[in-house]
Amino acid sequence: MAGYFITFEGSEGCGKSTQIARLKTRLEAKGRRVVSVREPGGTALGEKVRSLLQFDAAGQGMAPEAELMLFAASRAQLVREIIGPALREGAVVIADRFLDSTVVYQGMARKLGREVAEAVNALAVGDCLPDRTFLLDMEAAVATERARKVSEAAGVSDRMERENDEFFALVRRGFLDLAEEAPERFRVIDASQSVDEVSQAIWAILQEDGIHT
Repeated sequence: MAGYFITFEGSEGCGKSTQIARLKTRLEAKGRRVVSVREPGGTALGEKVRSLLQFDAAGQGMAPEAELMLFAASRAQLVREIIGPALREGAVVIADRFLDSTVVYQGMARKLGREVAEAVNALAVGDCLPDRTFLLDMEAAVATERARKVSEAAGVSDRMERENDEFFALVRRGFLDLAEEAPERFRVIDASQSVDEVSQAIWAILQEDGIHT
C-alpha cells in the first residue's frame, strides 16, 4: 500500500492538534499505520530547535533570517529521519505544519520574501511534498486568543504567540493565498465550526482521496 502525506496548516489556535489526534485514531481503526509529527520538532535535533524557537530566552530578538534557517534545519532532519522512511514503508504521515508554514510565516509575515522561503524549503524537503493539505481557517484574532489561553493555562510562553494582530492577519491571508493557488492539494476547512463538524469535513475529503481503505 502506498504511503500518503497529509499536512495541517493554519494560524496559532485553529485546532490542528485536536484534529490530527482524531484523524490518527480514525485511520488506525481502519487498519492504516499512521505516523504523526509536528514542526518544528519530531526528532531529537528538531525538539532542541523547537525549544530554541518557541521558549528559550536565547531565542528572544532572533533575526528573521536565523528563524527561517532553524525551521528549515528541523524540517530537513524530520524528512530524512522520519517522514521519508515512513512513506516508503506505506504509512500515512500526518504533519502539524510543514513547508507552507515557512512560506507564510517567514516569507510573507516576516517579509523575507516568498522566493527566499521557497528556495530554502526546496533544499530542506527535496521531493518530499504533501499529497493533501488541510488549511484550518478562522478569524486571526479569535485563533490567536485561543492559543494564548491554552499557553497561559499550561504555564508556558510561546514566542510566536506574542506577535501582534497585524502579523497574524498576514499569516491568515498568506495561507488563503497559497490555498487558492494550489486547489489540487489544499482543502480549506472552516475551523470556527464545532470539533465534530471539522473532523467530519476532513474525513469526507479523505474518503474521496481513498487513503483509508
